[in-house]
Amino acid sequence: MEQEIEAFIRYLAVERGLSQNYQLSTQRSLGEFAAWCAQRKQITRARQVGLPLISEYLAERKRGGLSASSIKLIVVALKIFFRFGIAQGFVTKEPTESLVLPRIERYLPETLNELQVEQLLESVDAKAPLGLRDRAMLELLYASGLRISELANVRLENLSLEEGVVRVTGKGNKTRLVPVGRKACAAIAAYLAAERPRLVRQRSGSEIFLSARGTRLTTVRIWQIVKVVAQRSGLEANVYPHLLRHSFATHLLGNGADLRIIQEMLGHADIATTQVYTHVDQQRLKAVHRKFHPRA
Repeated sequence: MEQEIEAFIRYLAVERGLSQNYQLSTQRSLGEFAAWCAQRKQITRARQVGLPLISEYLAERKRGGLSASSIKLIVVALKIFFRFGIAQGFVTKEPTESLVLPRIERYLPETLNELQVEQLLESVDAKAPLGLRDRAMLELLYASGLRISELANVRLENLSLEEGVVRVTGKGNKTRLVPVGRKACAAIAAYLAAERPRLVRQRSGSEIFLSARGTRLTTVRIWQIVKVVAQRSGLEANVYPHLLRHSFATHLLGNGADLRIIQEMLGHADIATTQVYTHVDQQRLKAVHRKFHPRA
């Protein structure tokens, strides 16, 4: 089954062009399932797997404390793997056809209000070492609602400060154009003029945001920078990069932006993913009503 899984992962990479993170996540889910089959049931080929076996495996993972969202990822990985197996001929019957995806409780995303975002951004000391870079990164995260991986990979040739747009590559290697606000453009321009040239080394690429060694910033390092800035800002909220993306969408919606436009800017394939922000906005409206209406 390991060889069959390897062939499937190559298919995801070459034919489907899916992200490396998605490939690794899928490979891990399928690899753990294959190991369980071999160790517990002495099953080593995908054609030997049936629905009762999969159900037993999922039930065991659930009893072990695995969340519904994690189980859903496993189910999805198994479904597309066995469909691939049917197409390739190493599976004769689809064992996951009647397998139902677990119901996941939806949680409303956390957000900062506009004053909190202002406090966070203004707390960055532009005169400190790498302060211009850090301010430009946070401004871009909030101005354009980028994912942390998109921010790490955004390149000079994909940014137009004159037009106020940036081209980013999101999930599934899909590219989109996202507007960049004037304050973010000003912060990025200051960084590009005064700080980035000092960071460039012989091995540097064209990524906009560089480390002190001249290499591309990793997503882990960006996360750390955001955490340090948040701590210095005095905000009590748990601030992380994706929180600025949630805040970006919620503030756009609250100020009258069309949901379809927000979907396009966020790079969501399904409008249902974007619709969660309408619930956030409704929660905000209810809170305002309760606070200010005399008979609330």
